[in-house]
Amino acid sequence: MPWKQVFDPFHHIGWSALVAAVPVFFIFWALLVQKMKGWVASLWIVVLVLAIAIFVYGMPLSLSLLSAADGALYGVFTICWIIVGAIFLYNITVAGGQFQIIRQFMARITDDRRLQALLIAFSFGAFLEGAAGFGSPVAITAAMLAGLGFNPLYAAGICLIANTAPVAFGSIGIPVTVAAQVSGLPEMALSQMIGRTLPFISLILPFYLVCLMCGWRKTMEVMPAILVAGISFALTQFITANYLSPMLPDVISGLVSIISLMVLLRYWKPRQSWRFPEETAVSASEEEQHSNAAIARAWLPYLIMTVMVVGWGLQPVKDYLNSIGQVKFYVPGLAHSIVRPDGSALLIKPFTFNYLSNAGSAILLAGLLSIPLTGISLRKAVIAVKLTLQQLKAPVITIAAVVAFAFVANNSGISSTMALALAATGAWFPFFSPVLGWLGVFLTGSDTSSNALFGKLQLTTAQHIGVDPLITVAANASGGVTAKMISPQSIAVGVAAVGLTGQESRLFAFTVRHSFILLLITCVFAVLQAYVFTWMVPQYSIPALALPASTVSLTTGKQYLLIVMMAVAVIALVVGVLHAVRKRGGRFTTGN
Repeated sequence: MPWKQVFDPFHHIGWSALVAAVPVFFIFWALLVQKMKGWVASLWIVVLVLAIAIFVYGMPLSLSLLSAADGALYGVFTICWIIVGAIFLYNITVAGGQFQIIRQFMARITDDRRLQALLIAFSFGAFLEGAAGFGSPVAITAAMLAGLGFNPLYAAGICLIANTAPVAFGSIGIPVTVAAQVSGLPEMALSQMIGRTLPFISLILPFYLVCLMCGWRKTMEVMPAILVAGISFALTQFITANYLSPMLPDVISGLVSIISLMVLLRYWKPRQSWRFPEETAVSASEEEQHSNAAIARAWLPYLIMTVMVVGWGLQPVKDYLNSIGQVKFYVPGLAHSIVRPDGSALLIKPFTFNYLSNAGSAILLAGLLSIPLTGISLRKAVIAVKLTLQQLKAPVITIAAVVAFAFVANNSGISSTMALALAATGAWFPFFSPVLGWLGVFLTGSDTSSNALFGKLQLTTAQHIGVDPLITVAANASGGVTAKMISPQSIAVGVAAVGLTGQESRLFAFTVRHSFILLLITCVFAVLQAYVFTWMVPQYSIPALALPASTVSLTTGKQYLLIVMMAVAVIALVVGVLHAVRKRGGRFTTGN
């Protein structure tokens, strides 16, 4: 017989919500006060949430443990898979000497850490979020900044904070699509509403990042670059979200911002380069010792990765790869075993390890292809594999435990208790609707999951208090992005990328206040949209019948995949020929 969830175990939503929030309070206490290692804190949080689920909510022990196991499987074989690919690719470029050339190339463009952060953490990170998401932007960009010589804490922290504005449109717009499916609101209307909120965050974020690094006075020295990065990104994000599609804002905005910054830096540089106080400057002779062909070859692994990640993000490609390779099953004893208080069945998704279509597979394949293309020996490649696995031992435990905690909290009703408490705030609900999104992302590490959890609640509560539900459902997505930087999953990804494993408390302390500052801005903005700036809400209508989703044949996906691989082959061939010609020319000159 199915177990029925209880959302208000104490028959007082305030007290019930307070007990439900104990695991959240514990995370803050463990990381900020006790400064526990991440994997230790994450294991304790699983024990705590299991105890509350079993003894307070009455969830059977078997269902509690099965929910935790389901979450742990998802964490290891979905999220960790991406991190493994990203760190392996980075280790390959280090082992082959390519990353040293990349460092020197970046120094030729600018050795200013402020500008490197804008280019990589903000612009390139947004592009990667739009193409792949699910932890890959932070893993890749943080590893790149740390490799360039950034203080590891700043490398991870800046990338986590930068990964705020693009999250709502990440992974080719999946969070918006899910929010539309759950709430029943038009997808394009949600895209427009989010696209009229996040550009304001995008506009101030570059300034915020640089000021965090070096203070107000040094920030003003690079104001032209800050304005170019922020305005180009925010304006493109607004246009694409409002007039094109929720699938495109991050990819196009990231590219436009990268190109705009590169053009600016060709004609303008700050009077004085800024580096971290403990750093030593790189000499000009060291910066200019590599040819353009060698630089192109050094960037080849990341260029291949970018093409493949974008290709893997196309739905036809995903469908085709899933048709030939994925593991999918229901955890025995969990499916159809839980019902909501109203008697409706709780949707328990089957565990799915899409080992071919996962973005981590694209990144891992890019790393494997880079082995012969960069000339690295098989012995060094094997060492890179061993190093990657060694670096990720503790992060894998952390992520598995954190996702297990999220699954137990959702299946037991703990998450819904906190949501209902916020929904009981009446006319103040527009202020708290971003907080609900923040809570969802903090618990699950995903804006997509947060929208799936609370999208319907946002809709019904807004209708009850007489506010346009488009505002609150969009606020769920917009507010959720501000929790991405402190979600335990994201923290684990960040420390793994820069080699700070065991120091999660330092990174959490670095980012937590910025999460609340950006959340407060989003909350105020949601209230203004609900009661003052009502003209910002786009005109929309809800169709009486939902149109069936369009289907794309697997043949189309196969063709798209072939095009992606042909593009990779052409890029590799061109770079290889240029490098070979350059080397041959160099020998000829030396011989004379």
